[in-house]
Amino acid sequence: MQNLQRATRTPPLTERQEARRRRILHTAAQLASRGGFDAVQMREVAENSGVALGTLYRYFPSKVHLLVATMQDQLELMLDQIRKHPPTAKEPSARVAETLMRAFRALQREPQLAEAMVRSLTFADRSVSAEVDQVSRITTTIIVDAMGLDRAPTREQLSAIRVIEHTWHSALVTWLSGRASIAQVRVDLETVCRLLTLD
Repeated sequence: MQNLQRATRTPPLTERQEARRRRILHTAAQLASRGGFDAVQMREVAENSGVALGTLYRYFPSKVHLLVATMQDQLELMLDQIRKHPPTAKEPSARVAETLMRAFRALQREPQLAEAMVRSLTFADRSVSAEVDQVSRITTTIIVDAMGLDRAPTREQLSAIRVIEHTWHSALVTWLSGRASIAQVRVDLETVCRLLTLD
């Protein structure tokens, strides 16, 4: 699924620039893990990652840009882990539900980080649309990989995948706000993933 993989509108980063970007993302994730969205202050991110504040803003124009990129990074790590240990259920819908619950449990282990990333998606305006789209593409790739298709998804399947993405995001929001239990999240995800079985 090459077309669902990382796409960038800017020239590739040099090795040194990529290392700097990774330090920034690591620092942002650490700060968010300790205190959520409000704990991520751009000046502190710059100081802790060893870059000038102006340099940080060249990579990430705002805290929302930074945290959406952090979510992208976390999802890519999840995708790597899922590819190393793919789901084992027989039916595609069950494999997707299993995969999304694994991703959900990973976020559950870092609730403050999850809160920061989800809030950043909620606050994102049009200036962050490219980054938000990339988060969606990676989530789509995770779902398509879990389905185990030997061909490209159909239009109907892609529509179902979009609904599954929306449900997964909504489940994160309701769980983080204390309005849904893990058990309810599982039921909701298993229910929506059955859309993949419909003709």
